[in-house]
Amino acid sequence: MSDRSTEPRSRPAAPEATYAPVERASLLGVLQQPKYRHLRLRVLIAVGAGLIVGIPTWSWRLGLVAAILAAVADTVYRARTVSSVAPWRRASAAERRTEGQLRKLERSGYLTLHARAIPDSDAQIDHLVVGPTGVYAVDSEKWDKRLPVRVQSHRKLFHGPFNQKPRLDEARWEASRAGELISKALEREVTVVPSLAIYGPAIPWKILNIREVDVFDGSRVRKWITNRERSLTSEEVEDIYAAAEQVLPPRYPES
Repeated sequence: MSDRSTEPRSRPAAPEATYAPVERASLLGVLQQPKYRHLRLRVLIAVGAGLIVGIPTWSWRLGLVAAILAAVADTVYRARTVSSVAPWRRASAAERRTEGQLRKLERSGYLTLHARAIPDSDAQIDHLVVGPTGVYAVDSEKWDKRLPVRVQSHRKLFHGPFNQKPRLDEARWEASRAGELISKALEREVTVVPSLAIYGPAIPWKILNIREVDVFDGSRVRKWITNRERSLTSEEVEDIYAAAEQVLPPRYPES
């Protein structure tokens, strides 16, 4: 015979919850968040277009088509005009134009960091591009189009009467310092190619190396990057990008 008691045992009490209940997010709640303001506007644009077309024609199908086309048009417009850098943080319209061009390289395996600071200095790399053909530092400049751009002996760059030697030296130093930091993080040599993308005045050459900095019209930035021999694998691109993201902090950290 068993010595165990035949009296029923009471079940232990369930432990008290120590966490807050999870609230399910509704679509309306998500759209009300400030960061999704563009989605609210897109919905309103689509609905408005659908009503404008659908009501006069008495056709819900045409209204639906109009709403879809309006939403697609708004998406394309924002992709081409809206920068990932907040408006109050933008140094110039030139940076936005270059950013728009570089965004088109993503499908080809290029990764870009924008507005990255050089530690222990006031310097900034406007765009650091890592891709199959190498690593590039692109500084975007908007110059007065009324003043001509000229070069002397491949060593001196002038914008009107103004010698741009300090700007070239700064671009070269930024790229060199970025290369040193990335190389140290990866324990392998990484070269960053410096460049100056100029918007405004006519540039009387395609691409010209001046004081070890490639200088060209801003509209050529994609060709400047892609018209080179492939030198990096996709794994190397990702490793270099990750290292650059760590050693080159954002100029404007997210709050």
